[in-house]
Amino acid sequence: MATLAICEKNNAAQRVAAILSNGKYSKTYSNRVPVFRFPWNDTELIVVGLRGHILNFDYPKEFKSWDINDLEKMVTTPPVKNTTAAWIVSTLKDLSKQIDTVIVATDFDREGELIGAEAVDVMNLKSDIKIQRARFSALTGPEIREAFDNLIDLDINLAQAAEARQIVDLAWGAILTRFMSTSTGKLGADFLSVGRVQSPTLGLVVDREKEIENFEPKPFWEILADLDKEKHFFARHAHGLFWEKEEADKALEAAKDAKIAEVMESESNKVPDRPPSPFSTTIFLAEASKMGISASRAMAIAERLYNDGLLSYPRTDNTVYPRTLPIRHILGKLTKSDLGKEAAEILAQEKLRPSRGRKETTDHPPIHPVGAATKDKLQGENWRIYELVVRRFLATLAPDAIVERGNAKLDINGEEFIATGHETLEPGWHVYYPYIKFKDVFIPKMKKGEKIPVVKVRGREGETEPPRRFSQGTLIREMEQLGLGTKSTRHEIVQKLYDRGYVQGGQIRPTTTGTTIVEALEANAEQIVKPEMTAKLEENMTLIAEGKIPQDKLVTESQEMLSKSLKILFKNKDNIHKEVNEALKNQNQMGKCPSCGKGNLVIRKSKRGKRFMACDAYPDCENTYPLPQYGAIKNHDDECKKCGGPQIVLVMNRRKPQEMCLFIDCDANKERRKKYEDSKKAKK
Repeated sequence: MATLAICEKNNAAQRVAAILSNGKYSKTYSNRVPVFRFPWNDTELIVVGLRGHILNFDYPKEFKSWDINDLEKMVTTPPVKNTTAAWIVSTLKDLSKQIDTVIVATDFDREGELIGAEAVDVMNLKSDIKIQRARFSALTGPEIREAFDNLIDLDINLAQAAEARQIVDLAWGAILTRFMSTSTGKLGADFLSVGRVQSPTLGLVVDREKEIENFEPKPFWEILADLDKEKHFFARHAHGLFWEKEEADKALEAAKDAKIAEVMESESNKVPDRPPSPFSTTIFLAEASKMGISASRAMAIAERLYNDGLLSYPRTDNTVYPRTLPIRHILGKLTKSDLGKEAAEILAQEKLRPSRGRKETTDHPPIHPVGAATKDKLQGENWRIYELVVRRFLATLAPDAIVERGNAKLDINGEEFIATGHETLEPGWHVYYPYIKFKDVFIPKMKKGEKIPVVKVRGREGETEPPRRFSQGTLIREMEQLGLGTKSTRHEIVQKLYDRGYVQGGQIRPTTTGTTIVEALEANAEQIVKPEMTAKLEENMTLIAEGKIPQDKLVTESQEMLSKSLKILFKNKDNIHKEVNEALKNQNQMGKCPSCGKGNLVIRKSKRGKRFMACDAYPDCENTYPLPQYGAIKNHDDECKKCGGPQIVLVMNRRKPQEMCLFIDCDANKERRKKYEDSKKAKK
């Protein structure tokens, strides 16, 4: 009899087979599934790959039609598991007749454990067949051999936690989506998606946008002194920001004619700037987001690099390297990469003291490189992600940067000013991790009683700014803090908001549809878009994984929460119908058509997917206008000052909102384009 090893994907199966057989395996196909065979430990080892989940939950066929009257019954109806890859199931059943042992070699986390458990279940194995688990964090020779030499038991608690998530998320997503869509008449391609984690996450984006829209800037005044010793430096009035202009004017009047500043106190200290912590999934995605790579794209690339044996498993909360991590061995490998010079410098250190983050777990180490690669081999975003992870790894092992920080108190005509600055004396880890910008601020050495020439004392007026919109990285961080989703699902939730058309832009803004859904739920069933209920369910999923509560306890608790939410929604069904439909009806209207005076201008899409503005009185009125294909478009109440035509406001990332006349050849548009081009040239 033989041993069957089950991997999560075909490329992982081939890599495991190549490692354990030293490349001497045979490859055949069964129902189009690659099967790898070779002698191993006095038996034959058969290795196959799945395609992730081969089963999935769905409701029985009686609930196929989206009948709103079925929803209360759906809450307590158990979903059924259906086969999604019949050819793989057939292969597993065929192979099960040839084996006496099964080794689950899927990714070691909740989802991986469930995928492996599902594969074992569909084979209907006899009771005397042994089931074991190979646990590893990287698809490298040492890790795979170690895992297969030290097999453990399958963790049923982990699998049940993942299965509980599937059951709970299916119920919340299917039932709430059906309610919102059927109650508002938005079916087919226009259905309104609602989810247990998705909706609170969307709520965060909408609430942040409202904060920005409702923000009232507060004026402030600041007094600055330009000073000169060796070279120019500056100091701020010790009062900080002035909120009353009269106070600021008084301080400026007292100091503005001064020629000398007297040093009251001065000190400087050399302090270490510690290296950053190792990469958890959340920190990694936040850093990738800063580079302009979406969270879902960054994770897809990291998973591919993991399967290629270049990175460790990319789903982890850990920010502390385990003591068993072979750091010097990894650095030795990296000397053969395109970052070999940097790796050799770190390897040459007498002692390696890696930095530590705040969270330490035992499932997987922080994300780190495990193999060498070159830019020619990976190219594009694949190389950028690989380089990011390698440089972070090198930075966590590099020396502290040494910074000299100075500060001084100065008297200028009786007014106290404070000068601060810092200079990098030893760059340390900054050499290896250029993604964090660190700019020195000059301040000279000064002694108490010293007289410093004053070049000028000046006032500066400003306004407080609204909170920043979320980036994908900062939104995922916020989700983690609030207990929304897991390290394995947060990037998928964020991407789903984009795919549904609920959010847009790199600095995330909600669309009108996204805002409408959140506002309707906040007004009529607030608990669905607040994080507390979802976070509670997440906590209990962790308790299932730890074996502290049974799966059915969580499912029952979820059903009770969902039932209460559904009753509230039905009670407010008419309000939701009215509010959603009025908001969606108005979202694309941009005022009266100037051509016919009867219809309204609305945003339409051509058959090719290009958007344009048209009169909704078509075919009686055929008036249309071209529109920019990128950015959010908002209504403008005023007519163009140049030609009297209709206007819109175009909102794009990293630009101020722009007024645009719909008459493309209007002089106002020409002036706007010229001003934009001039500003680009000035920046160069």
